[in-house]
Amino acid sequence: MIVDKIKKREPSIKKKKVNIDIPVGKWIKCEKCNEIIYKDELRKNLSICPNCGHYFRMHINKRLELIIDEGTYKNFNINIETLNPLGLEDYTKRLKTLREKTGIKEAVSCGTGKINGENVVICIMDSGFLMGSMGIVVGEKITYAIEQAIKKRLPLIIFSASGGARMQEGIISLMQMAKTTSALTKLNEAGLLYISVLTDPTYGGVTASFASLGDIILAEPKAMIGFAGQRVIEQTIGEKLPEGFQTAEFLLEHGFIDKIVERKDLKNTIYKLLLFHKGGKKSAN
Repeated sequence: MIVDKIKKREPSIKKKKVNIDIPVGKWIKCEKCNEIIYKDELRKNLSICPNCGHYFRMHINKRLELIIDEGTYKNFNINIETLNPLGLEDYTKRLKTLREKTGIKEAVSCGTGKINGENVVICIMDSGFLMGSMGIVVGEKITYAIEQAIKKRLPLIIFSASGGARMQEGIISLMQMAKTTSALTKLNEAGLLYISVLTDPTYGGVTASFASLGDIILAEPKAMIGFAGQRVIEQTIGEKLPEGFQTAEFLLEHGFIDKIVERKDLKNTIYKLLLFHKGGKKSAN
């Protein structure tokens, strides 16, 4: 047969195998534009995609580096442990795994620090720890921070990033909404400033409690903020909701927040607000 006589052509130039050494864990994919980004470049750009401007979520430690003066942060050492009130089999194991993975003990860190020399009490939530959910320990830590702000006569700043109350702790997690709200009422009665900063995402019981009670409410660009998700709300009310109705931009337009601030400007913006509240005794430029 003719087919049997046809010889396979040998390539005139043999291709050499090229081994490309790409370090593991050095790259990350942007979920918005799908570009592959070098992690060091992303860090230098404040965890913002250099291609499309998408805001990546920040670890507690990175947020502290961005906002608080170097070497001034002092964590409140509250000796409390996360409980397992519902007796869930895997909950304790999951917490242990998350602590090893993230390097943090819980979804919030609270303490004192300085912002351009101004003393503050600050709480920072981390969505990387059980989606920043508010359980017993988170609620207790934030309440304690509020009480310390009253005691020390210092302004309070809370960076929220949460999916809401922690379902693994049942109704006890919902009680943290009332606890934190009650503490903030005392802060307000003491005439102290509370700045709430909403980051992506801020949802559920956190939005329905302390995150929405700031004297001044700031948000990062494109942050998703709300109580329930869009699909749940549409199914409940039987209506189609406006596009992007839970974005920071939509909420600013409708008066829910006071200002959208880019990440690079957050520290200086908060510093100016602190000075305005004090009476502008220093230059806010």
